[in-house]
Amino acid sequence: MPKPILVTAGLISVILLLALAALQIHQSSQAREQAEAALRQALADAEAFRATNSVLAGEISTLQEQSTQLEAKLTEASEARDGLLQKMRSELESKDITITELQGKLTVNILDRVLFDSGQATLKSEGQAVLLKVAQVLSQYPKRAIQVVGHTDNVPVRVRTVEGFTDNWSLSAGRALAAVRFLVDQARVDPRRLSAVGCGEFKPVADNSTVEGRSRNRRIAVVVLPEEWVGSDAGAGAQGRATNSTPGKVVVSPTNAVPLKGGEPAVAAPRDGGNVP
Repeated sequence: MPKPILVTAGLISVILLLALAALQIHQSSQAREQAEAALRQALADAEAFRATNSVLAGEISTLQEQSTQLEAKLTEASEARDGLLQKMRSELESKDITITELQGKLTVNILDRVLFDSGQATLKSEGQAVLLKVAQVLSQYPKRAIQVVGHTDNVPVRVRTVEGFTDNWSLSAGRALAAVRFLVDQARVDPRRLSAVGCGEFKPVADNSTVEGRSRNRRIAVVVLPEEWVGSDAGAGAQGRATNSTPGKVVVSPTNAVPLKGGEPAVAAPRDGGNVP
């Protein structure tokens, strides 16, 4: 083969080798740049994850602290409720007065014969003594709202009274209001804690077909509400206006009620051989 051809072939080979080497260097540089970019992104992602984890750790710590505080409050509320229940039972519970607790509400049920003479809405001295004991215990729990709820049996009020009572609703409300007035005026309970509710005959706890059942149904319930209910509609009846909007329930206020003749409501005389609520 002529020498010039060999020289030319050799130069071409050298050029091809240099081009291949340059391509490999370029590709290696791109790979390095890509690798460096991926590393930078990974480092940025890791930093973002660390920041997120730090925030989450702070939130978890806050939630744990709040959970601890809530548990402490629940324990305190439970102890306070148990203490109130025990005090009420030790001071008041008898055959005529029962005390129950359900869903944070403590209820003192007082049979009407303890508080009122048959067919009357004027508190007896015995009833006043009971309400004073109730007020003394409640004075230790000033944040609890109180509902005084009047209940009757299903024996109707047959004669319209001078004060206007014509049915068991108004009679039960009058009795509840008499108890509330006593708690405010004589026992010095804050009226903002109190509401008077009349349920008439519509929430019986016993069979109205028997004398014993009717006797159990004629009662006043002093309901001590949980602290979180203070200021709510459930515990603010003493601030509101009288209403008959809910069937079986009449709510009256000790601050807006019109005083009745003689300062207390009167009701119809008992039926012959029967019991007026």
